[in-house]
Amino acid sequence: MDPIIPPVPFALCMLAGMLICLEIGRRLGKRSLEKDPQGSTSGASALQGAVFSLFGLLVGFTFSGAPARLDDARHQIQKEANAIGTAYLRLDLLPPASQPAIREKFRNYVDSRLETFRKLPDVPAAQVELAKSKKIQSDIWTQTLAASHLPDHDPDALKLLVPSLNEMFDEASTRNTSRMMHPPVAIFILLLLLGLVCSLLAGYAMAGSKRHSWLHIGTFAFVYVVSVYVILEIEYPRLGHLSIVEASYDQLLVDVRESMN
Repeated sequence: MDPIIPPVPFALCMLAGMLICLEIGRRLGKRSLEKDPQGSTSGASALQGAVFSLFGLLVGFTFSGAPARLDDARHQIQKEANAIGTAYLRLDLLPPASQPAIREKFRNYVDSRLETFRKLPDVPAAQVELAKSKKIQSDIWTQTLAASHLPDHDPDALKLLVPSLNEMFDEASTRNTSRMMHPPVAIFILLLLLGLVCSLLAGYAMAGSKRHSWLHIGTFAFVYVVSVYVILEIEYPRLGHLSIVEASYDQLLVDVRESMN
C-alpha cells in the first residue's frame, strides 16, 4: 500500500514553500533588472507559460480522477452491504441447530468490517482488523459447508448459499482494493515541485513592481494550494474534513448489522 499523504500538513508545507519561492523569485528578478534593466522577457514569458500550463494540466488531471474513485468506493459499500444482507437471509436454508453459531459469526464479521475502516488513517490497526475479518470469512465458509452435510440439511441450500457467500467475500475484497487505489506518491511530489517552480517564476515576473502585491501573491498561492488540498481531501476522505461525510456511508453496513440483532 502506498504511503498516505495527510491533506492539511501537505497543504501547509506547499503554502509555505510557495510563499518563500515567490519572495526568492522576486529578489532574483530585482537583481536581474539591476544588471540588465532593458533585458528581454519574451523568452521568459514563453517558459513561464509552458511551466504554468503543465502545472494546470497536472492539477486538472489529478482532480478529475479523485471524485470518480470516491464515488466508486461509496458504491462498493452499498454493494457489500447488500451482499451481506442477502447471504444472512439465506442462512435460513441451513439446519436450525447450525444457524445460531453461523449467525453469530456474521455479526462478528460485520463488526470487524466496520472497525476496519473506522480505524483509518491508522493503517497498521486497520490491517490487523482486516486480517481478523478474513479469518472470520474462513470460519463462516467452513461452518456453512459443515452445516450443509448434517442429516436434516436442505439439498438445495448450498446452491443458494455458496454464490451469496462468494459475492459477499468478493465485494469485501473489491472494497479493500478500491480504498488503496490512489495516484502514485510521485504525482503529489511533482505537484509540490511544480508549485514551487511556478511560484519562483511568478515572483521573478513581479520583480518590476516597487511594492509587494499581496492581493496577487495571496490569490496565486491560495488558488493552487486549495486545489491540491481539495484533491487530497477527496483522495483520502477518512483523514480530513470529509471523514464525517465518508463515515456516514457506513450507515448502510450499520443498518445491516442492526437487522441481525
